[in-house]
Amino acid sequence: MVLIFLALFFGYALLEAFERGFSTTLVNPVFLGQANLLNLTRSIGIFGIFSIAMGIVIITGGIDLSIGSVFALLGVIMAFLLGQPYNLSWPIAVVIIVALAMLIGLINGLLISRMALQPFVITLCGLLCYRGLARFLSQDQTVGFGGDTSYELLRTLATGVIFNVPAPFIVFLVVCVVMALVLHVSVYGRYLFAIGRNEEAALYSGINTKAIVTSAYVLCGFLTGISAILLGFYTNSISPASHGSFFELYAVAAAVLGGCSLRGSEGSVLGIFIGTAMIQLLRNIVNLQGIDSSLEFVVMGGVILIAVVFDQILAARRRAREARIDIKTVPELAVAGSQK
Repeated sequence: MVLIFLALFFGYALLEAFERGFSTTLVNPVFLGQANLLNLTRSIGIFGIFSIAMGIVIITGGIDLSIGSVFALLGVIMAFLLGQPYNLSWPIAVVIIVALAMLIGLINGLLISRMALQPFVITLCGLLCYRGLARFLSQDQTVGFGGDTSYELLRTLATGVIFNVPAPFIVFLVVCVVMALVLHVSVYGRYLFAIGRNEEAALYSGINTKAIVTSAYVLCGFLTGISAILLGFYTNSISPASHGSFFELYAVAAAVLGGCSLRGSEGSVLGIFIGTAMIQLLRNIVNLQGIDSSLEFVVMGGVILIAVVFDQILAARRRAREARIDIKTVPELAVAGSQK
């Protein structure tokens, strides 16, 4: 996947050089220009955080289709908290937004783990409910944050640059490091992978599967809340009918491209990072080429389809390989038993 990303990145850079001329591209690059690279890394940062959130629940064998609608709902509520009618200070507003996001994750987790309902169905209902609630609360009107400087720190985290690196990308890197430790080093991370592999076996091995699954959705909600704040201040306005629309598909595509299996128990933070970068690079190329933005969804659908088909092929080969190993093991065990 890294090689594919690098090939796409440098391949398009060469294409631009051929189209515009090497001298013109060298003096005034567009794709490799500072402005475009800053926009690309900023979008990787914002989209990457909730792609990690999606990856966590996919590893457990679940999915969260409500992320985009949660962005709309939390964005509207955040605009109300910071502006009229509440005028709260930004630290209090941030705590409330993150807490609401975690509460939504808790509700999803409890319904999935305690009532044994399908994650697809539960989060699909959330997709509809949260979007409708956002439109109701805002009376289907666009709300925003204006130019108020009292929460300039939040605006800087969403749109600013630190040491010539977009702030959202730095936040994303911090999230990647923390989540890599959680998923790949801690016992909790091993529990998540075990549940994704075989929840019943994990239960019999002593893992509190219901609590772990619920906590995975709460953690997903926490990261979604952080993303909602950054995305809200990045756009500076929230249109409840379209804000965050289809963003859950970008997260699914990034996670699947990054090696997460929709069956669960597979995936890595590094893979999701690369998958997010790949998706945002494709979007960036579509924009630079002047292709209709609606074709982004065509690209997205094609990418997800290819990734799922590839995952199916790999799973079939893995099952066949395991079956061959089992067949070879049986005679060896029989011989060892007869010698005894």
